[in-house]
Amino acid sequence: MNFDWSHARAFMVAAEQGTLTRAADVLGLTQPTVGRQVSAFEQDLNMVLFDRVGRSLHLTQDGHAVLGLVQRMDQAATDIARLSDAHHSTLDGVVRLTASDIVSAYVLPQVLTRLRDTAPKLRIEIIARNDLQDLLRREADIAIRHVRPEQPELIARKIGMRQASLYASRDYITTHGHPRNVQDLQTATWIAMADPTEMIAYMQQFGITLQPENFGIYSENGVVGWEYARHGFGICVMTDEVGAQAPDMVKLEDFMNFEYPVWLVAHRDLHYSPRMRLLFDLLADHIMTVV
Repeated sequence: MNFDWSHARAFMVAAEQGTLTRAADVLGLTQPTVGRQVSAFEQDLNMVLFDRVGRSLHLTQDGHAVLGLVQRMDQAATDIARLSDAHHSTLDGVVRLTASDIVSAYVLPQVLTRLRDTAPKLRIEIIARNDLQDLLRREADIAIRHVRPEQPELIARKIGMRQASLYASRDYITTHGHPRNVQDLQTATWIAMADPTEMIAYMQQFGITLQPENFGIYSENGVVGWEYARHGFGICVMTDEVGAQAPDMVKLEDFMNFEYPVWLVAHRDLHYSPRMRLLFDLLADHIMTVV
């Protein structure tokens, strides 16, 4: 049977993401293009792979069976690419490094300044997002994460523990006053860097009860949320290494002191490539020094 691999991959990503819109974001294509590719794949196979309910995609029984086979094909292609990389032992070429938007914007510049001195011929592509699928699909080589991955295909090294705190701008404090107790926080204006319901549940563990009305602005993009906090729109949670870089921000030290891990993650066959193994070790050393 002849079918276009790009159509099969569009189907796989659409199935994993659940909607054509999210699949288009992952693939870097438009939503109509992904829709056409998925339809073309169904026509190639003469099978119905999805039940479409509104904007959501639900796999049919045939769709589940085909998805497993396509994922195995994708993994085989990825393995071939990694094995070919085993012959490169010099620190040159392109390496794809993925991290959260906050780490990519405010932490990695310091790390990569040190790395550039060690490996001046290396070119690095920064992928600012949190999805470990980019490692599994060879869309990234190494990831910096704050949660240990559970996928058996990945390996992770814990390279340290860091702190996060509450921050507000000096302008916000001038206008609204410095929070002195939990009650002040519960009537304050906040900025969420995720869905506010997640932030409400997160702050509850510190004894701070918030309501949806507390959140005047929220964004899933951490850099956007941080910049709005710096402009006085509300209180937010931020890592201390980033907060220390912003003299216009005040750390609210009396309310929470959250510690989180930093993990360096790569595919399990990292040992096949001396170049990637060396880069992994260098990044671990530099991040421990800077972060």
